[in-house]
Amino acid sequence: MTAVVVTGTDTGIGKTVFSAGLTAALGATYWKPVQSGLEDDTDSQIVARLSGRPTLPEAWRLQLPASPHLSAEAEGVEIDDIALTLPDTSGPLVVEGAGGLLVPLNRRTTYLDVIARWRAPVILCARTALGTINHSLLSLASLRARDVPVIGIAFIGAAEPEVEQTICDFGQVAHLGRLGLLDSLTPTTLREEFIAIDIDRIRKSMAA
Repeated sequence: MTAVVVTGTDTGIGKTVFSAGLTAALGATYWKPVQSGLEDDTDSQIVARLSGRPTLPEAWRLQLPASPHLSAEAEGVEIDDIALTLPDTSGPLVVEGAGGLLVPLNRRTTYLDVIARWRAPVILCARTALGTINHSLLSLASLRARDVPVIGIAFIGAAEPEVEQTICDFGQVAHLGRLGLLDSLTPTTLREEFIAIDIDRIRKSMAA
């Protein structure tokens, strides 16, 4: 089993759509360990619809759309971060985090703590909008401080070549490509847009 973790610089930046495209491109299985917010389609449901690939059940399904530790506390429970281990699959596994790297899972542990324990390579998703340089470089610094292997950074949004290059230069990270914002999000339009992503580099990094 080879796993890759998709994380983001923030919430709502499009990492679920990226995860769906990646899951389809790799012929992978998808897993969202913690789902906070159940009123709308869950991330697993979105990925299943867009990728046509299998999804594993979430370890935690929480009603409140908030930071996982707050969502759990609202239900009178605590997320057991030690129990969050990578599941065995027969092929590639795409794991999507929640929010950013330093989102708390409980009052002691952040998502980064768990990712560092997994030792799986990470793809960082980032906006191209204003503020992304600071958020992206801080996220990369946090990953490197914990010796987490980083495959590269994938951008989401309108093209900002100078901004993207600045992040890659300062962050010393590979540019994996950019997904534009799709007016019509379907399996077909996502597959066509995902051609812009360097899937060969991702495959080679996962196999290393």
